[in-house]
Amino acid sequence: MTPRLLAAEGLHKAYRLPGGRTLLAVDGVDLHLDRGETLAVVGESGCGKSTLGRLLLRLEQPDAGRMVLDGVDVGGLRGGALQTMRRRVQVVFQDPYASLDPRQRIRAVLTRPMRLHGLCDGAEASRRAAALLERVGLQAAHLDRLPHEFSGGQRQRIAIARALSVGPEVIVCDEPVSALDVSVQAQVINLLQDLQRDTGIALVFISHDLAVVRHLAHRVAVMYAGRVVETAPADRLFGEPSHPYTRALLAAAPRIDMGARLHEAAAGEPPDPSAPPPGCRFAPRCPYVQPACRTGEHPALRSLGEGHATACLFAETLPRMGGQVGPIAVVTETSARIAAYRRARDAAH
Repeated sequence: MTPRLLAAEGLHKAYRLPGGRTLLAVDGVDLHLDRGETLAVVGESGCGKSTLGRLLLRLEQPDAGRMVLDGVDVGGLRGGALQTMRRRVQVVFQDPYASLDPRQRIRAVLTRPMRLHGLCDGAEASRRAAALLERVGLQAAHLDRLPHEFSGGQRQRIAIARALSVGPEVIVCDEPVSALDVSVQAQVINLLQDLQRDTGIALVFISHDLAVVRHLAHRVAVMYAGRVVETAPADRLFGEPSHPYTRALLAAAPRIDMGARLHEAAAGEPPDPSAPPPGCRFAPRCPYVQPACRTGEHPALRSLGEGHATACLFAETLPRMGGQVGPIAVVTETSARIAAYRRARDAAH
């Protein structure tokens, strides 16, 4: 059997806090990513999404568990093997204003990774950099400009070009459009889709914007308090969410038919990650909580079939979500702009 392109197996990451407390950021996460696939990781701020992304990139070392790339445990890689892994797994950070060196011209931003990885010499690197800029919708003439001469959306396009410059197989996108205007978000999302279609690259898309996720992702993993509580193909997760927290996220998303809410967003706040409650971590906020939810360990993910897994003990007994949920439940200005931009662009061609 062909191994998964990327897999996380039992990843744990904790941080020491003043006073001897320990903040558990990622707690036993299992995920996988196949070639050409987009896996979205969603959840509230502080749920561990970005820490998970850094673990996948090996910018952080897990306290336990492992990250496997094409069947190889990357935790023990050193030297040239680690450099090869870094070329295969690239990143686009959240803030386009902080992720580019303000003192480097765009030519250096794009050619330096190629030269560091020994992919080509200076002249060839410049030629490839010009082609990359055009591929992401900019011009080769922009190579000698500095980052401050570009808008936020243009900077994020440059960051995507930089990630593509070394021919990666996976790009981890950590909230890549959250700092951008809504219309610019649509352009960047459609650019990522086009690049994936043309190159077959796989994406880990970390986000809290459900409209963007609904438009982009093939599969979705929902995180809460450091744990993955539900995974499913995107259409199934938005149409038949099985975990109460996923339902709460959908209920909290703004939509056009605001009077047709089918579920109320969860009350209260996420638990203190340095002192999580026993049992299911969502139990203190869950409208369907049962006594068994508050005891023992946090429920493990279990299969519901068709690639759908949940960490809820009582998923089968929850009331069904009536009406049209899925595509209508998360209709925001963002998703409308994404679709409109794609239609206009296709018509122009």
